[in-house]
Amino acid sequence: MTNSDTPAVRIADLGKTYPGAKVPALEGVSLSVEPGEIVVLLGLSGSGKSTLLRHVNGLETPTVGSVVSLDEKVAELRGRDLRALRGRIGFIFQQFELVGALSVLENVLTGGLSTLRGPRVGVITYPRTLREKALGHLDRVGLLEFAYQRADQLSGGQQQRVAIARALMQDPEILLADEPVASLDPESSSQVMALIREIAAERSLTVICSLHQVDLALSWGDRIVGLRGGRVVLDTRTDGLTREEVMEIYGRVATTTSEIEALEDELAEAREQVRTQEAQRAADARERLTEDFANEEPA
Repeated sequence: MTNSDTPAVRIADLGKTYPGAKVPALEGVSLSVEPGEIVVLLGLSGSGKSTLLRHVNGLETPTVGSVVSLDEKVAELRGRDLRALRGRIGFIFQQFELVGALSVLENVLTGGLSTLRGPRVGVITYPRTLREKALGHLDRVGLLEFAYQRADQLSGGQQQRVAIARALMQDPEILLADEPVASLDPESSSQVMALIREIAAERSLTVICSLHQVDLALSWGDRIVGLRGGRVVLDTRTDGLTREEVMEIYGRVATTTSEIEALEDELAEAREQVRTQEAQRAADARERLTEDFANEEPA
């Protein structure tokens, strides 16, 4: 465990350029994430969100700069030490990464493989203590009754909850989530994000989650870190922050025609929502006035 006075993640001047790429995927990124903080990485596709997340647990190595996770200099770790760090950092993927032909329970059990020696085939080959632990996590995410069902027979929202239970098998101190609701419908998205938030609070988890939905980021995170073109363009608490303020900040740093067009579409949508809300409030006010006049006794 990290000291509560020590950031869970410290990133300094991070840059990443892939071989053959003309522009860097990340450039000059610096930020700290405190223990227990829930941070949203917000940005359009290609802004660098996933690349940044993958540096936190060593799935990517920096071209320049440094990443320190749970007091470990990630790029310096190899072999057993790197596996040990990854065992302390859970990862929830956009596409769930479940084995469809396996049961829900066995998929969850794979989250505990880092504590075992040798391969495992079948639920019965896992220790009883791990099986009980996995069932407990399935109960927590509301899927205990599906434990012995094939994973590919579940809905998208259910599969993502299985992925959450699998990540919890690691007893992580940090939970990374890469666009965890991008492929889900709005109702399932709300349920999954609420579940992650509840579990984070119960376990005092540090959460870093990438999203592209501004409204969801504002309602769910403690803090938003906005990325554009691999750079941090926004880093602020969500308290009192509005959708239009976020979008206007993005607008000021748009550089390409496609970026500007995408932002114009989102800003237009935000303004239309504001106009709709104002029109509804005005209609409600007129309705109340009409009722008051109708109920008013003649003088």
